Amino acid sequence: MRYVRKCNEESDRAASDSDHRQPSAFGNNRCFRHEVGGCVGRLGWMVAVGLFGLGGDVFLVATCAADKPDWKAEFLTLCDAGRKIVEKQARTEKRIGRAFYWDSYVVRALAVAYDMTGRQEYLDACRLWSDRMLQFQRQMIPPGAYYMQYGRHPGQTKGNWYVADCSSIALGVLATAVRCDEPEDKARYLKSVQDFARLVVDRFVRPSGGVTDGYWPKSDKEWWCSTGIFGSLAFHLHAETGDPSYLRVGLGTIDWLNRQDLFRVAVHFPPKQITPTVLMYCLEAYSAGLPYLKVGTERYRLALTQLGRAHQWMLENWEGRAGIDYVSQWGSKFGGLPMHVYVFARQVPGKQELVQAADRELRHIAGILKTAPPSNQRDQLALFAMMSYAEKLCPGALDRASCQSRAKTAPRR
Repeated sequence: MRYVRKCNEESDRAASDSDHRQPSAFGNNRCFRHEVGGCVGRLGWMVAVGLFGLGGDVFLVATCAADKPDWKAEFLTLCDAGRKIVEKQARTEKRIGRAFYWDSYVVRALAVAYDMTGRQEYLDACRLWSDRMLQFQRQMIPPGAYYMQYGRHPGQTKGNWYVADCSSIALGVLATAVRCDEPEDKARYLKSVQDFARLVVDRFVRPSGGVTDGYWPKSDKEWWCSTGIFGSLAFHLHAETGDPSYLRVGLGTIDWLNRQDLFRVAVHFPPKQITPTVLMYCLEAYSAGLPYLKVGTERYRLALTQLGRAHQWMLENWEGRAGIDYVSQWGSKFGGLPMHVYVFARQVPGKQELVQAADRELRHIAGILKTAPPSNQRDQLALFAMMSYAEKLCPGALDRASCQSRAKTAPRR
């Protein structure tokens, strides 16, 4: 596999006839073209069709001739299908089998696809979805809350409302803000995310550093899922705004997570099946926060210990060895786990074997998407896999701030 750096390039042929790149949205800033064994631009790549979506929409899995994976073609094909589903959901108030927190991961991947290709339709979908989130947010009680499509509805004063799910939504809106060139639009989206963050910090962040899950009758204590995802949001907000208060909150979530046994923390859920979900969401804080952990400190040491345990579990259980159905509510989070490995490996050297295992796992997931019948849970596996593709193809772009044309990391070879 090789990556070719390109400067000031206005067009490029992607993996299919219909994928014509538009001029880069970043002008003279750097962009990258990904090539795999000469497959990019070839008409010989084969499409293995997986009916993967709702209402006739499909997700496709693209594979190069001679069974060499064309990661970019696969990713952009998933993005094209995911974009249609996000747009469809954003245009209706009726829930069509998925939820806004699901869509948020598609939006974050679409934002990276926009970085890679400059194709305006990817950013347009992000904006359409984010505008819908802001529309609902203006009607929510308490102010700053996002609407999840379940639980508490706009205008209601009672009902369940979850910090974890809404933190995922906030990350999607923030990814949109980062890509907007118009100052007014960027400020509007950023204010929405900051309003949500203020609500959570004021009401749900505890002195321990952990974050409760909002209005949830099962528990008002610190919760692994809300702590992991909101921690990630805090680090991203710090990167975007420079506000040190977000960094303090983010570091607090790391401290709380460092004290947990991530393989026993998920009470109320099936202990075996929940593990991929716990790792997916808790590691969001670690993946976003690792650059802010000072090497040699106790916080850094404990974080690497937690990550080491997580990685060992992945190595032992990936490629179906866990006996957990990937096309399920909990197993679908396997799709995002390679992303966390790719993020870790670009910051901690000497992890090539771990990266290779992540590549094999992503191939395993691609095979499942190719053969599994259509279902909502198959959709969920794919949208988390889109995050892994995004990080593999464009390292650091998922985490970048407005001041960066892309994350300043070397392309992975």
